Amino acid sequence: MKKITPLLPLFRQFIKDSENGKRLKKNGEKIKKGTIANYQYTYNNLTLFCQKKNVDLRICDYSKLTKRERLSEKNYWKKFYKKFTDFLYKKGCYDNYVGANIKHIRTFFNWLSIDQGLSTGSYHQLFYVRKEKVEILVLSPDQLKYLIHDKDFHNSLTTAEQCIKDAFVFGCTTGLRFSDLFNLTNKNFELQYDNIYLKSRSQKTKTESSIKLPDYAIEIYSKYKPRRKNGKVFKPISLFVFNRTLKQIGKKANFDRPIGVTREKLGTPKNKEVSNLKFYDKMSSHMMRRTAITTLLILGMPEHLVRKISGHSPSSPSFNRYVNYAQVYVDREIDKVHAQLVMD
Repeated sequence: MKKITPLLPLFRQFIKDSENGKRLKKNGEKIKKGTIANYQYTYNNLTLFCQKKNVDLRICDYSKLTKRERLSEKNYWKKFYKKFTDFLYKKGCYDNYVGANIKHIRTFFNWLSIDQGLSTGSYHQLFYVRKEKVEILVLSPDQLKYLIHDKDFHNSLTTAEQCIKDAFVFGCTTGLRFSDLFNLTNKNFELQYDNIYLKSRSQKTKTESSIKLPDYAIEIYSKYKPRRKNGKVFKPISLFVFNRTLKQIGKKANFDRPIGVTREKLGTPKNKEVSNLKFYDKMSSHMMRRTAITTLLILGMPEHLVRKISGHSPSSPSFNRYVNYAQVYVDREIDKVHAQLVMD
């Protein structure tokens, strides 16, 4: 008879070990809080799946199964994958979210085998992790220029909005992620031959960068420069409030170009039904890094130098998406110029 072990308590232990440092990354670093939060989301989905489908997920000792039982176990996990992903899709989830849940489950099974010494077989390797290419939304050079230089618009904003707009512009210039941007201190700024450089180390990738700041970015730094050496340049704010305020700023700036949203389910494009969706509705902290990279590419900086600033590897798929986007933008602008040369 198969010896079975309930799965959900093991998943809770997996999360707990990730939190307390018993489980580490391959390089020995602790698991980030954001990653642990994502594990919790997957656990919540598994729990809800069990409740809705009235099932009790379990694992078996693969080493003690007969050939027939191993085939039965393979079918069990194939059915789980199909039913669980169908469950998430019916909740309204798309490929990226579903794929992330499956990726976490695969990581959990690897933990069972490597850290816990449990023989579970390799059935989890059959779980396909889907990914979708979500459209890149960035500020155009004209939009960024407007936020940088239009004094009347700046003065029309509230004090809180002005602070967030300045931080956003700084992020769109340097390509910093939200967490890195709001951890900047005076130590990150260095004077070299009358130029100020921003020196930072990404919390996510651990890559270091040194960027010469333009005059408007220096003005922003000078405006918020803390008195203490370790003081934060930008006042800490929650990501939710930051993104909500960005949308308000974008609306006031009339960044109201209608946009369509296409997401994928099972690799098939689905037009998301959102009425009157405007560009400002999609403004968020993610736009800072994307805008910085695409702006540098659009304005002609060589790709290898942009990668040095962004920390991408030469073969990075995400960086190639930025390159393709920048080329499409340049082609579109060229078409506008050529259209003016056409005879009436």
